[in-house]
Order: sequence, then structure tokens, then C-alpha cells
Amino acid sequence: MKKHFLFVSAFLLCSFFPDNAHAWGFYAHQRINRYAVFLLPPEMVGFYKKHIQFITEKAVNPDKRRYAVVGEAERHYIDLDVYGDSAFYKMPRRWEDAVARYTEDTLRAYGIVPWQINRMKYQLTDAFKRRDAAEILRLSADLGHYIGDANVPLHTTENYNGHKTGQNGIHGFWESRLPELFADGYDFFIGRAAYEPRPLMRAWQAVGEAHFALDSVLGFERELTLRFGDDRKYSYETRGGINTRVYSKDFSAAYHDMLAGQVERRMRASIKMIADFWFTCWVDAGQPDLNELGRQSYLEPSEAEAPEGDPLPVRPHEGMTFGWRKFNPKGCCTEEIMWADAR
Repeated sequence: MKKHFLFVSAFLLCSFFPDNAHAWGFYAHQRINRYAVFLLPPEMVGFYKKHIQFITEKAVNPDKRRYAVVGEAERHYIDLDVYGDSAFYKMPRRWEDAVARYTEDTLRAYGIVPWQINRMKYQLTDAFKRRDAAEILRLSADLGHYIGDANVPLHTTENYNGHKTGQNGIHGFWESRLPELFADGYDFFIGRAAYEPRPLMRAWQAVGEAHFALDSVLGFERELTLRFGDDRKYSYETRGGINTRVYSKDFSAAYHDMLAGQVERRMRASIKMIADFWFTCWVDAGQPDLNELGRQSYLEPSEAEAPEGDPLPVRPHEGMTFGWRKFNPKGCCTEEIMWADAR
């Protein structure tokens, strides 16, 4: 009876939480990682193109680990606003200095994405040095995810889903609905990867640029809601045979126009930054011959799977805490449920 209840629950939950509820959107994260491959130099692009399906599909693995791995959740964001006015300018950039000022517990409680990016830069460099193809691919995909998150305005605030301002749902709206509707018209041909001499500062630059766009993200949505009203703000679309309430195409288009290319700019910034970091790690590792790695046989890194047991606790506003892993560790609900209203 219990198993039957869980199965039914899984089906219903999948029905009520549409694809556009993911963080940055699984669609957007995967597209960002994929386009970054094409910015790499000839010495790298062959290896990455050979494994582009892996780089693309595994772009979402950090999201899948979020409720299963201790310490994962904090790697995706940084709530700058909890540190007071002008926090971006006042916060120490180096981890040791920030810990000395705020304590490690405080930093982890409000997110560590810039330091996570810097940490992964060194991990990927080491993987290149060791010529470990499997680790290069796994770390490249993961690093791309965190860089993508750092470039999202709503990943820099405690009000990340509008729950403090009566704008619940804005997270999935900005990160998923808009890219899914409009990204086909974006220009993702950005140029070539360039060496980044100061990775930590580049991570902070991304966070800062995203944070400075936050007022527009929230303010324009609030202004537009007053003009449209709920009857025109939302509509219904069929998802998996179920009528689901979504932000209407008219409201989405008007918001997208008000943002004046903001989503495209943040996606482009993510793509360029990812390619720059991959390239920098390879250069710092001594530019190993990746063509030789491509001819090696190795075990492809396995997809991160959630362990058995209850989900890890999260902050009350961060998402749902039901035991999705008990009834469907790899099936249809994994993506839909996990990010219904979590970053």
C-alpha cells in the first residue's frame, strides 16, 4: 500500500510541476555548456566535441546532487544582501579573509558560489595535469554549472524566488520560461576562449554583474504585473497531458522586452566564462595533448545518483522536502520535482 501511494504521489507531483521550474532551466544549463565547447581552441575542441553529449547532459548533475550531498546546496549561490549595503564592494574576496570576518558557518549558510568556482578551477587543472579524461569531463561539466549559476541575478539574493516581495515563481520564470521561449533567437557565437589570469576575481565579477541586474529583474516584473493583472499574466498550457498554469506568452514577451536582452547577456557571459575557465585550466596544466586522451579507453563518469534515504533538510523557502528519491531515483520526476521552487 505504501509503495502504491508513493507511486501515485510521484505521478501527481510530476504533473503539477512543469519543466519550466528548473534552476537556470535544465534546458538553459545544458545549452550553455554545449555552446562553450565551440569557443575552445583547436587543441581542445576535438576532445570536447567528441564528448559534447556528456558535457551537455551532465551540466545538470550538481542540481541533482543538491538534496543528496551534504554541502552541495551552498555551492550554487551567494546571498549578498544579507551582508548589508554595498556588500559586493565590502566582502573580502579571499576565502580565508571572508572566514575571518564572517565565520565559515555564516558564509556557508548564505552561499559560496564564487569560492566554489575558484576551487573547481584548481581541481580541473589538476585533472588535466594527471591526464585523467574521466575527471576532466566530469569537472568541466560541473564547473560549467556553477559558473552558469553565478551569472544569474536571482542567485545573489535571499529573495531568490520573490517570496519576500510577493513575486513567488519569478525564479523559474526568469531562468527557465524566458530561455525556453526566446533563446532560439539569441546570438551565442561569442568569440574564442581567452586565458583568465585571476579566476577568483573573475568569479566575483560575474556575481557582481548579476547582482547589479537584480533590481530590474524584480522591479520590471512587479511593474508589469500591475499592468497585466493575474488574468493576463498567466495562461494554461498542456504539459504531459495535464493543463498547467504558466506565465502567459504575452506577459513573458513583454517582460523579456523590458529586460532589453538581459537574459541573453547573462547566458552569453556564462558561455564565455566557462570556455575561458576550461582553457585556463588546460594552459595552467601545461597544455596536455587532449587528442591522445581522446584515443584512450576509460570508464565514462557515472551520472551522480541520489543515495537512498530522506532528502537533506533545506531552508524553509528553498524548496520541497518530500522523499522523491525513495520512489523514483532515476525516473520522470527527478528533474521536475527537485527544482519546483528551489534555485
